[in-house]
Order: sequence, then C-alpha cells, then structure tokens
Amino acid sequence: MTQQGQFSLGRIILFGYAVDQLKSFYVDHFGFSIVEEVKDQWIVLQAGQIELAIHKIGQGYEPKEGEVFRVESNTKLVFYIKDNLTSFRQQLADQGVSIGDIKSFEGINSLFCDGEDPEGNVFQLEQKLA
Repeated sequence: MTQQGQFSLGRIILFGYAVDQLKSFYVDHFGFSIVEEVKDQWIVLQAGQIELAIHKIGQGYEPKEGEVFRVESNTKLVFYIKDNLTSFRQQLADQGVSIGDIKSFEGINSLFCDGEDPEGNVFQLEQKLA
C-alpha cells in the first residue's frame, strides 16, 4: 500500500503529428515556456505547475499523403485563467482558433469554454468566479 501524498501529476503527454505546429500553438496562445526540445520529435512546455509534452506519433499512425491528421482522444486539458475569460476567448477566436461559447453550470462557480488545438485536442478554459 502506498502512502497518500507520495505521488503528484508532473507531466501530460499528447501524441501529435505536427509537433512544431502544436508547440507554436501552446507557446503563442498560452505563453507556455519551452523546457526541452528535440526538433520535430519531442517538446516539453512548462504549463503552470505541470508540464505539457508533445510526442511525435509513430510512422504507422501518420496520415497518408494529402490527409489531415486529427487526433482521437477522450482527454480534455483544462487551463485555469485568472480573469477576463471573455476577452481571451475573443482573442483566440480572432486568431482563428476553434473555440466555443462561454458557459456556466448551476452549482459551479466558474465560467467555461471549450476549444481545439490544430490537431483536434480538446481543451477547456475555466475562470473561477469570486
């Protein structure tokens, strides 16, 4: 039996095809900093208290010539934003990012909106309200 508190989540790895495009997306839009990089194969970004890594998919999973790669995942990354979700959401939309409307849910004191990165990884922005 393990002791409670012995483990913590340190890194999430996304598998992707266009590693540089995904790197640019998360660095440019979210301001994450690069921790380590192997060009076109592997990138680790500092995303708050955890790292977000992007790993190049294996050749057997690469799209055929002329096809667009879209990820199939049931994972949603949630990024907390301290304030001004409305403004940041609009900024992303103006830059061509696929981003949904802002929503709220009864009993939860937050605002939410979902978006997608260039390969279809779903992310959510959450602003906790006072």
